Amino acid sequence: MFRFTGKVLSLTAVALMVTTAISSAEPSAELVAAAKAEGQLTTIALPHDWCGYGAVIDAFKAKYPEIKVNELNPDAGSGDEIEAIKANKDNKGPQAPDVIDVGLSFGPSAKKDGLIQPYKVSTWDSIPDSAKDPEGFWYGDYYGVLSFMVNKDLVKNIPADWEDLLKPEYANSVALAGDPRASNQAIQAVHAAGLASGAAAGKAAGEAGLEFFKKLNAAGNFVPVIGKPATLAQGQTPILINWDYNNLSGRDTLNGNPPTEIVIPAKGVVAGVYVQAISAYAPHPNAAKLWMEHLYSDEGQIGWLKGYCHPIRFNDLAKNGKIPQELLDKLPPAAAYEKAVFPTLDEQGASKEVITKSWDSAVGANVK
Repeated sequence: MFRFTGKVLSLTAVALMVTTAISSAEPSAELVAAAKAEGQLTTIALPHDWCGYGAVIDAFKAKYPEIKVNELNPDAGSGDEIEAIKANKDNKGPQAPDVIDVGLSFGPSAKKDGLIQPYKVSTWDSIPDSAKDPEGFWYGDYYGVLSFMVNKDLVKNIPADWEDLLKPEYANSVALAGDPRASNQAIQAVHAAGLASGAAAGKAAGEAGLEFFKKLNAAGNFVPVIGKPATLAQGQTPILINWDYNNLSGRDTLNGNPPTEIVIPAKGVVAGVYVQAISAYAPHPNAAKLWMEHLYSDEGQIGWLKGYCHPIRFNDLAKNGKIPQELLDKLPPAAAYEKAVFPTLDEQGASKEVITKSWDSAVGANVK
């Protein structure tokens, strides 16, 4: 899980602390000049309506008009991004991506395969230690946490935590946003419920989560359909368990009809993270580094937050009063995110195995 940990003050760490002390400053003149000389940045898989990326890219263009942003395949997935690096190892043309934004598991595997190169941004120390490769090959960029979206017309008492969902008043109300036998989001929701019960992350939390949903189903509170904002509005699934950025954007889509509330549970706050990296074969390595400085600056991080994706430096920004109040007003309380934990790949794998294999026998609800 991502925790802030202590550091041994080696010469490298001391140098890093000096760099971090000026983290809010502009990138070095040398880096800016080198990036401008390259004149281009090639991105891949960055749809403009995802996490506020459209505005983030526009801000980079406005800041560095000398650098053309070449956007490849906005609708590509993480696997496609990795394949694009592999396919263009010897190609310095416009089809070779400089940077990637991929799911957590792809960071370590890309490093192992020699597909990415290290770079530590100036705000490195404010990225949680376990959300980044210690050598700088990949680093978390933004995340979402599991949350409850509640139809306030139908649910008068808003649930505050996972255990509240077991109350009789929530009969025929609670749904997942996916099938826990196949959907990572739904699997993480079951895992989160297990963590909220006090179980350790991984297999134990997976088993405890199954027990929770067994009780939820037996109580008649679980609705075995894949919930969406539309089913919530129609009253079929008045309480929807979903990533917060999906629930928040769903709230905006419903536009008050019906009125909704987004709840971050008091316990079992599980987050899912994406990571950034620079291709080992980047045709424009300095532009790639400058792009990373932009993304991990206060401006870039807040740009993602405007798209409801929590930037990896969220706690640092909130602590230092860097987040505009009007933006905070659109979000659940910042304190609710302080308990967010990020299961490791091993923990995710262990919980996924037990949940997908045992959902039918333990819970017996055919989600579809």
